[in-house]
Amino acid sequence: MVADDQSVVREGIVMLLGLLPGIEVVGSAKDGEEAVALVAEKAPDVVLMDLRMPRCDGVEATRRIRADHPNTQVVVLTTFAEDDSLFPALQAGARGYLTKDAGGEEIARAIQAVLSGEAGFSPTVQRRLLERVTTAPAPAGPRAAESLLPDGLTPREAEVLVLIADGLSNPEIARTLHISQATVKSHINNLFAKAGLRDRAQAVRYAYVRGLAHPPGTSFT
Repeated sequence: MVADDQSVVREGIVMLLGLLPGIEVVGSAKDGEEAVALVAEKAPDVVLMDLRMPRCDGVEATRRIRADHPNTQVVVLTTFAEDDSLFPALQAGARGYLTKDAGGEEIARAIQAVLSGEAGFSPTVQRRLLERVTTAPAPAGPRAAESLLPDGLTPREAEVLVLIADGLSNPEIARTLHISQATVKSHINNLFAKAGLRDRAQAVRYAYVRGLAHPPGTSFT
């Protein structure tokens, strides 16, 4: 289902989705109130949700949908990727976040990701999220930053994982992060234990599946 207050944009997204294999559009909504009502009626697997809409914005609509219809996942599709849009949407229960320059292939990947229980973020949003959790001051609540990452990974462990996925060796990671190789090994041991990983190959796949990194050569339009 698609929710967007701009009719031209909404109709364009519906048309685009209709061209993608394995996707059926069961409805479209012009604001958050209508989106909540249509979810109750149509029970879609995924809602592509705009954020800035009249009557009920996308964040509130996401919160209500996730509370009342937990089997419906929400992927935000919006023009904005600023913190004041991104993090409220994630806290409301969105499992994916794309900007409106995303192409059909990227939207399809995000939909499949959230249906598989993973996160569906655009590369820009992934970088912003990682920057936030690795540079933010101490959180007000215990482990608040870690709660944004899978399996209890700390921001530093996530940073090491991304560098592993980028193909860096332990010495290269140490130089990049300005830490010792012993510290790098400690972080790797910790993240392997938390995520149930045996080797670096599994770590790379884990980073891809969890949406923290993308395979080299992956193109986004």
